[in-house]
Amino acid sequence: MSQFFQIHQDNPQARLVRQAVDIIRKGGIVVYPTDSAYAIGCRIGDKQSMDKIRAIRSLDKHHNFTLVCRDLSEISVYAQTDNSHYRLLKAHTPGAYTFILKATREVPKRLMHPKRKTIGIRIPDNPIAQALLEELGEPLLSSTLILPNEELPMTDPYEIRQLLEHQLDLIVDGGFCGFEATTVIDFEDDIPIVVRKGLADSSVFE
Repeated sequence: MSQFFQIHQDNPQARLVRQAVDIIRKGGIVVYPTDSAYAIGCRIGDKQSMDKIRAIRSLDKHHNFTLVCRDLSEISVYAQTDNSHYRLLKAHTPGAYTFILKATREVPKRLMHPKRKTIGIRIPDNPIAQALLEELGEPLLSSTLILPNEELPMTDPYEIRQLLEHQLDLIVDGGFCGFEATTVIDFEDDIPIVVRKGLADSSVFE
């Protein structure tokens, strides 16, 4: 049976944030709001929880998870960026973008694209997500909460509880946060490539 925390969208309650992060640190799987949709996540090094997320979403072993980070300094630990990429990241974060970058050695191999050695990185513009990341002190290994055979993410925390409460450890109710996916930008090479158009403006990268 999962815990269900109602956290204020604009002023997250510190006590609930601490309790939420304690659950995550103990290996819990959390559903939490971002600036584009609800995400499902766990700690980076927790392979057992990652495998459970794969099962919940019916993902194969080739699915690439995203590291949801709190700021640019955290990105630099897990991804390689040159000056031009850094300027673009600084101008477009936080926001509803996922950036594909070359991974550093800090990223476990099972999280990288097996051939390209890349990792998806994002910094959400959502006070609850930011509060969780600040308290946790490391990125959340995450994926958009889309159930098998569905095209759109789940948006209703109460429906999420009804369907998944026995498979999750924590659901954070942060209100409605939309159902449109992030815009994905590939920064592996010198010229950015728009991989997927989503909520955030992609025109500057085209």
